[in-house]
Amino acid sequence: MDAETGPVIILDAVNKWYGSSQVLKDLSLVLAAGERLVICGPSGSGKSTLLRCINGLEPHQSGRISVAGTVLTRQSAALERVRRDVGLVFQSFNLFLHLTVLENCMLAPMWVRQVPKVEAEAVAINYLRQVHMAEYIGSYPGQLSGGQQQRVAIARALSMQPKVLMFDEPTSALDPEMTKGVLEIIVGLTTVGMTMICVTHEMALARQIADRVVFMDRGQIVEQGSPADLFERPQTERLKSFLNQVLRDQDSAQR
Repeated sequence: MDAETGPVIILDAVNKWYGSSQVLKDLSLVLAAGERLVICGPSGSGKSTLLRCINGLEPHQSGRISVAGTVLTRQSAALERVRRDVGLVFQSFNLFLHLTVLENCMLAPMWVRQVPKVEAEAVAINYLRQVHMAEYIGSYPGQLSGGQQQRVAIARALSMQPKVLMFDEPTSALDPEMTKGVLEIIVGLTTVGMTMICVTHEMALARQIADRVVFMDRGQIVEQGSPADLFERPQTERLKSFLNQVLRDQDSAQR
């Protein structure tokens, strides 16, 4: 396979421990260029840890992770290459409070990619326009709502022009009205062929954007397949139980 159509991320028997607690267990996964993958599962199943291992925020203890042809090690050169290629949007925004919206989006391209200031500014404004935040370029994060901050976080990740964009529960800190706007932005990214991994509890979003859904539990992949396969024809009792709980939670929220 060539670089344009072959795997952009390969995980081979990856293991991760926090002390004596193993949170990823011989996990193997391949993500093709242009593929949109949704990861779901109960709290504590290793979903967020998996994302943090892929972009090198957390070290894995054994196994192999390859991103766009770069094997992830603890060497600074490998970490820098991987972080250039993989953007991560956190559930808690993680914007720099002392920087304006525009400065937040310009910082990484200038420091990590060595993009000239004029070019970094043009790229940042373009992506802020795409997420409907261009009019707030001079504002500070503390002046914005949660939904607006998350839109800026998405623009910041896009400003690095990554090969893969990852979302870690991007709407979990938002109220329903703000959630709707952020979800619309994420859905819009699917129309431009962005390679994406999204950890989410929003099953409607998973159905709308996913080429493939992975269900994780206790650090392992239990089932994976198309949204229709997993949500309408679950094969394991563990997935059936999880889906029933999600439906009960949704029903309770709507009452």
